[in-house]
Amino acid sequence: MNSYRDLLVWKGAIELAVACYSATKVFPSSEVYGMTAQIRRASVSIAANIAEGHGRENTGSFIQFLRVAQGSLKELETHLILSGRVGLMSDAEVSRLLGQADEIGKMLRSMVRSLQKRT
Repeated sequence: MNSYRDLLVWKGAIELAVACYSATKVFPSSEVYGMTAQIRRASVSIAANIAEGHGRENTGSFIQFLRVAQGSLKELETHLILSGRVGLMSDAEVSRLLGQADEIGKMLRSMVRSLQKRT
């Protein structure tokens, strides 16, 4: 594997971030510095940490950045749930995005376990 862009987990994280940007376009302007920014920042952080960790070219560092990505994923899930509860997002939209997040989480956990076995 030559690039983080070849990783399915990175590709999935990018798709999740794109979906989050689309979902937050309809949020009220009063949320531009609130929930809109929080969801977008957390979603972008997932893919960014995967890429940064891969770029370190050290397995231990990569694992550390994958764990940071997992933290950002959990942060995003929390923001999505809260957005649904306060009426910024429909239950269907929250469920769809949480489903995508769950798949990314499974891939991250699997990748961490796989890398740990190599060390």
